[in-house]
Amino acid sequence: MKNNIFLLVTIILLFSFMAKSITVPKDNKASFDVIRKNKIIGSVETVFTKDNKKLILETIVDINLKILFIPAYKFFQKTTEIWKNNEFIEFEGYTDFEEDREYFIKGKDTENNFVATGMDGEIITQLNILPLNYWNKEILRQEKIFDTQKGIVRDISVKKLDNEKIIINNIEILAEKYILNASKNPKDLGPFPEYTIWYGKNDELIKFQFKNPKDKKIIITQRSDLSIK
Repeated sequence: MKNNIFLLVTIILLFSFMAKSITVPKDNKASFDVIRKNKIIGSVETVFTKDNKKLILETIVDINLKILFIPAYKFFQKTTEIWKNNEFIEFEGYTDFEEDREYFIKGKDTENNFVATGMDGEIITQLNILPLNYWNKEILRQEKIFDTQKGIVRDISVKKLDNEKIIINNIEILAEKYILNASKNPKDLGPFPEYTIWYGKNDELIKFQFKNPKDKKIIITQRSDLSIK
């Protein structure tokens, strides 16, 4: 009997260490500038709300690129992630790619699977799938990820690079640096771009960037709310 109790306690402790919680910023909000050729062309903002055992992440991405004062590209996304006891359980989102491509995405845990609707209609995938939100560093440990822009599953591969000192808002940060690649879907208009991602203290997302496959320009998304306190 004692051995059984000891085994049960050991298993509970093991799972408590494995179920790492999402990092929540001090102000329950993280704000980013989207930058192209040293000019701000948009923003990303995530608000974190704790509700009993639930954690709700609401993110808005708003990009409006103008070239010579003429609108060249727009992108808008609004998403809501719901987590309970450190497990991703529900998602709802809207993505407007402007090019006659709009996606209304929903996903929810069932008893044995995560069921979602998106670009490919209804999909049924593994129960423990994580959403592709760069804020959550745990995505780097995954082999498959739920693409929240299109409501599909992608295979991903991640490579750890050497840590790097970066400067944002005159603040020097020693950050962990990663490269992330993802599989292409037949309905994608181009390849999934390679992302470079930086994480700072307490695994907070500091910066990420990719090369636009159309014009080969680097698009940088970096924290705009960092300050020396």
